[in-house]
Amino acid sequence: MTSLTATFDGKLEELLADRGELIDRALVERAFRFGAQAHRGQKRLSGEDFISHSVAVAEILMHQHLDTTSVVAALLHDVVEDSDVSIEEVEAEFGSEVGAIVDGLTKISSITFRSTEELQAENYRKFLLSIAKDARVIMVKLADRLHNMRTIEHLSPDKQESIALETREIYAPLAHRFGMAGVKSELEDLAFKVLEKADYHEIAYEVQATQDEREELIGRFRVPLSKELERAGIENFEVTGRPKHLWSIYRKMKQRNKPFEEIYDLMAVRVLVDSKADCYSVLGLVHNRWTHLQERIKDYIAAPKSNAYQSLHTTIFGPGGQLYEIQIRTREMHIISEYGIAAHWVYKEQRADELDSQFTWFRQLLDLQVDSMSSSEFLEFLKIDLYQDEIFVFTPKGDVKRLPRGASPIDFAFAVHTEVGLRCRGAKVDGRIAPLHRSLRNGETVEVITGTQPRPSRDWLDHVRTARARHKIRQWIRQEESATSISIGKEMLGRELRRRRLPAPGSTSVADAVKNFSVGSEESLYQALGSGDLAVGQVLKSLFPDHKSEELEAPKPTRFGRVIDRIRLGRGVKIQGMGGIMVRYAQCCQPVPGDRVVGFVTKGRGISIHRSDCPNLLVMTDDPERRVEIDWQSDQGEVFVVKIRVVGEDRRGLYADLMSAISGTGTNIKSAQLSTRDGTMFGSVLVEVENQSQLEKVLNVMKKVKGTVKVERRDRSFTSS
Repeated sequence: MTSLTATFDGKLEELLADRGELIDRALVERAFRFGAQAHRGQKRLSGEDFISHSVAVAEILMHQHLDTTSVVAALLHDVVEDSDVSIEEVEAEFGSEVGAIVDGLTKISSITFRSTEELQAENYRKFLLSIAKDARVIMVKLADRLHNMRTIEHLSPDKQESIALETREIYAPLAHRFGMAGVKSELEDLAFKVLEKADYHEIAYEVQATQDEREELIGRFRVPLSKELERAGIENFEVTGRPKHLWSIYRKMKQRNKPFEEIYDLMAVRVLVDSKADCYSVLGLVHNRWTHLQERIKDYIAAPKSNAYQSLHTTIFGPGGQLYEIQIRTREMHIISEYGIAAHWVYKEQRADELDSQFTWFRQLLDLQVDSMSSSEFLEFLKIDLYQDEIFVFTPKGDVKRLPRGASPIDFAFAVHTEVGLRCRGAKVDGRIAPLHRSLRNGETVEVITGTQPRPSRDWLDHVRTARARHKIRQWIRQEESATSISIGKEMLGRELRRRRLPAPGSTSVADAVKNFSVGSEESLYQALGSGDLAVGQVLKSLFPDHKSEELEAPKPTRFGRVIDRIRLGRGVKIQGMGGIMVRYAQCCQPVPGDRVVGFVTKGRGISIHRSDCPNLLVMTDDPERRVEIDWQSDQGEVFVVKIRVVGEDRRGLYADLMSAISGTGTNIKSAQLSTRDGTMFGSVLVEVENQSQLEKVLNVMKKVKGTVKVERRDRSFTSS
């Protein structure tokens, strides 16, 4: 214990040298003694005393300029989990702030993110809520993970791989989103070293081998640049090379399919100055002296990234025609870019709960996790918000909107306001009409064209990139689909009550039915009936339990002219942007996916789908309000029965040849009825197909069978050989 204390005192002395009064030394020393006593006798797998890990985590946080509370919490972050110390004892000894951070860390310490979808989503929620209570929880956790990754070689290979993968997928993106570039880069490199060991060592060798040459090239640029800055009166500037991280190099090699030499040929230079005005002055001087690449200029000072990152970026042709990537920023911007959210305690003197305005993405993510309907939806939102790069676009008034790369005008509309997004009808990009699915680019100005009423389409979901837009569109569609299903459900039940001459059910009967089906409310009962989740016969039996069962059975299919319908929930059918509606596929024309179709709203039985050339449409009402637009893609594996008529010569083996030809296409034959008269064979074959393409294939192979004269679908059109 004495040697441990001496070692810690030495480290603390070194770390406090430039921190002055910002750290309460006495409180930190007391926390060390408390933690060392709690972990007395405990060892890490490396053989070191357990408290050495807590000291290392505290040291990382002190290098990141964290406050006393964070450092004390780091020294105590494992005491509740790994010793017999209670959270109440920690709070009594070190205060409620330290206690809250340690409690948050204890609750998330056992969380695993590689689990079933349901459990994974729940773990993410716990994790995010712990961070929301005090943002310093994530900084201590990241420091804890960083030290564990630095010492990961003491674990088994399987455990190393699992932890490294979680680090890459969860903790490195979180460090990036909180602006902690230094932590993020080191976590990625350490995970790279474990997960792609051979590639890591190869790139590390290449970087080391070219280091002297690169330092010489940067030196050739530093000298003339420094002279330019001195001549212009820029004071107290600093020009340095900046390291490129190994994982970043490897990822670019894979994405661009290029060797190391072509990826690592850019010289990376950073210029630090005192003021924002100096940043723009340096940029002007650089562009005046050297040729720059126009498309590589980025101004993150005027439009900071969502993690508060600020800097000017440019790429120029420097001495000898060599390309140089240059970052220009103030020293305060540099500290914030390296330490992110941590820097705010020192430079802004803000509390954790005052950082929402600078990290709005996190607050939006918390709101989405409350509103999301399912685990898969929440995990999708999280992935969108954690992993995407950003672009900056402008409103016509010049306001900046930050969006993920690949975002569409629909994303922009929802970024302006939810109502603008819901009523979006079109967009102008840089003054020209643009399709809503178009990807926006950096610096473009977008104007949203709106209608008077909300009218989002389910198709929009294929073109949005922001979690906010995706959530609001789905929310609106769910509400609209619910209203439609409720209306259809009421019509269906009312029609069946009239047909059977049954009285309207009383409130008690309805309440009993709601309870029997566990649907929660009367409206939910109608919704389940209208969407096809409940059959009308089931509902009638529940509403009228004293009636004979046979009187309440669902009616057998009836004919409308020549129409015989199959009733199902059309999960692949979108009706004016909405899906999940009760539909019937008309058997008079037997539509299949790929046909041009028309929807016809029936009374109490959902939507009837016909081919657009179906003759029975002519005898139906011409009320335009009852015809609806249909977008139809079948679900995977869904099949449709089609009757094919065939006429041919009466020859031996024709039947067998037809069956063989159809089976050769992978199509199932439900039944066949063939007969002969006066030397002619005629009849029909019932087949199951997934879409029009498969049906055409069946028709074509049947036409090629020797002796066939005519092959037709069961309607007025036919194909002949």
